Amino acid sequence: GCLLLWLLPSVLKAQAGGEGRPRPLPCQQSPTRVSCKGAGLHKLPKELGPGVKHLELSNNFIRTLSETSRPWSGQLEYLDICFNQLEAVSEAALAQLPRLHALLLGSNHLDRNYVANGRAFRLLRSIEVLDLSANNLESHMAGWYVSNLTTLRRLDLSGNRMTRLPGGLFGSAPALRELDLSHNYIMHIEEGAFGALRHLRALDLALNSLRCISGFTLTPLRVLNLSYNALELFAVPQEGERRYQLQVLDLSHNRLLRFPELPGARRLTHLNLSSNAIASLAPPARRPADLALQRAEAARRRSATVNPAANLSRVADLDLSNNQLHQLPLAFFRRLTSLRSLDVSMNCLQDVTRESLTGDNSLGPQELVLLPVRSLDLHGNFIHSLPRWFFDFLPHLESIDLGSNSLQPCEGRETGKGETAGGAAPGGTCTAFYNILGLKHLSLRKNNIARLYPYTFNQTPLVSLDLSENTALFMPKEALEGLEFSLQKLSLRGNQMHDGQAEFPCLDALKALDLSSNNLSLLPTGLLCSPLESLDLRSNSLVALEEPAVVSWARSLRLLWVAGNPLSCCALGWLDA
Repeated sequence: GCLLLWLLPSVLKAQAGGEGRPRPLPCQQSPTRVSCKGAGLHKLPKELGPGVKHLELSNNFIRTLSETSRPWSGQLEYLDICFNQLEAVSEAALAQLPRLHALLLGSNHLDRNYVANGRAFRLLRSIEVLDLSANNLESHMAGWYVSNLTTLRRLDLSGNRMTRLPGGLFGSAPALRELDLSHNYIMHIEEGAFGALRHLRALDLALNSLRCISGFTLTPLRVLNLSYNALELFAVPQEGERRYQLQVLDLSHNRLLRFPELPGARRLTHLNLSSNAIASLAPPARRPADLALQRAEAARRRSATVNPAANLSRVADLDLSNNQLHQLPLAFFRRLTSLRSLDVSMNCLQDVTRESLTGDNSLGPQELVLLPVRSLDLHGNFIHSLPRWFFDFLPHLESIDLGSNSLQPCEGRETGKGETAGGAAPGGTCTAFYNILGLKHLSLRKNNIARLYPYTFNQTPLVSLDLSENTALFMPKEALEGLEFSLQKLSLRGNQMHDGQAEFPCLDALKALDLSSNNLSLLPTGLLCSPLESLDLRSNSLVALEEPAVVSWARSLRLLWVAGNPLSCCALGWLDA
């Protein structure tokens, strides 16, 4: 027995290939593509066919690229050595790769031997894609690596230790179209850093330490990401001889105090200003000492001063969420004639008043401001009511999120002519959600709504309705009347509703219903005629499901959740149905 125990480790070691570590995983091969990801390799493989063009060697232990000849190297176009231990690249090794177009070297140790490595990189005469991310490179090291790559089109320098961008840094890579400098420590961009990049289309500077960008001159740029910096000022000046091509601008998670001045960004379509400190959309007030300067620049800056959004007529998506706005001046957005999605969630908005709609002094006192917005997000504010004319200003509105506010719906009474007349909720101001002809998606989640009144949504063709997390909500049968032929998705999750607090009319189009996290021991009445495909009943007090109801859904129901209920094992006949 002692001898057997003594021999056992040696036997296991021999079965594993004679060494303590497991054998490398085999490579997956095809005539032109080979993948050796995580195969335990310490050097480049030899036993590959001569036609290989695409080679993946990521997640191995390769330390050097040496000059050892490989029969396949002359045809190779794509080489991935990310997540290795690479620290040395020889000139002879790269000289054997004349057709290499893409070289991925992220997450290695190329800060070591960077002088010799950079000299070897000059032999990459056909390189178009280069990944040097997460290599602990400082600014001068990165500049040395790309000092003679005239064919380079995509460069990834993210996750390094760059602190500044000196002038002429990319002067030897004039063909660059995409440049990723995110997740560095860049605090300063010197004049001329991007001067040679006349074909640059996308620039990512997110997750750095930039505080101010005022001399923006990258006219060919189309996508710019400056999120997660410390920016207090950003401005795109007036267009000169060359027009700005910027279409996507991300300034989220910075320290902006006001809406940026973008008079030159006339082609902008997506603007993200979320998670800043913007408290007002009004133009900055001028001090008396600035009056002379203001008059001298009046012709040049009139449009930008009156309304920072004056030249943003192509913006379709604007995100102002998580700022400090107290008012929603819809007149501010009237020049955004292409605006489709507007997010002003997680601000300090209170009741919308007509004064906030006429804050733009270029409007007449009776002039309507009709906005083309189709999706509006106002959740997480302090709104108590929305006046009826609020929806008149949004004739194309299809979706609105009003969750986490303090809104109380009005009653909508059906008249003999098929019209509706409003009725107020007792004890205060209410918001009318009836007769909004284009609205399809509405969220009133977490508004402390105590009850819904008859015909609350009458003549509003809602497709989805979220009434979740309104504690002890009372919803009589008449509340949802008018939605019989449109409503497809309804959420009443987390309302702590008891039996009798929720009744349904015959909702002929309802497909998805969420009744989870309530106190129901019986299914609400009126559900049998709905062609449900998804029903969530989790965390209730159900002992069993009524067989007639389940039978009526037998052909339509696809998803059923019943976890967290005290189901009786003596009443499981509904499972057969």
